[in-house]
Amino acid sequence: MAGNSPISASLEDYLEAIYHTETAKGAARAKDLVQALGVQNSSVTQALRALSERDLVNYAPYDVITLTDPGRRVALEVVKKHTTMKAFLTRVLGLDEDEADEGACRMEHSISGHILDRLLKFVEYFDQCPLNDVRWDDEVGFFCGRNPGSGELTCGRDTCGQSLDPETLAGDAATSNHNNASPNGPLAEEP
Repeated sequence: MAGNSPISASLEDYLEAIYHTETAKGAARAKDLVQALGVQNSSVTQALRALSERDLVNYAPYDVITLTDPGRRVALEVVKKHTTMKAFLTRVLGLDEDEADEGACRMEHSISGHILDRLLKFVEYFDQCPLNDVRWDDEVGFFCGRNPGSGELTCGRDTCGQSLDPETLAGDAATSNHNNASPNGPLAEEP
């Protein structure tokens, strides 16, 4: 590989688009990337040259484009990040597919592997937890849809079926930060 410098978000988008096109068609062409990414031919050519120099794609002008093994590994990591972020945004936060897809595309380039793994586990827990009846409502935020007086198992929140007061949460966070502050830290009280 010509360089080990980090891959830009733009080049990651190209790898992701090549991966999806290659999966669907067996290989990609420059025109597929122009359509998928909404860019000009000259931008595609420049990106493909950069990816080829890094040994991430097999590219020659006017020929098919395929991912190399290292390119496939990078592309799969980007796809995993996108898929996880989109699942979190749709299934946990209740965003519509288009908004979640757009947001996931922006976030996939900056999220660390550790945070991604935690989000993935949270989405899996959220989907599989038998006590999960927590949903998003645009007016109140998260709420538990179980009826606390019905004898049903609840999600365990004290305010099951109700929203949490943002001022209470802010006060709890301030108290927690104050209690955990170092005597020399920024939250230390003045004498």
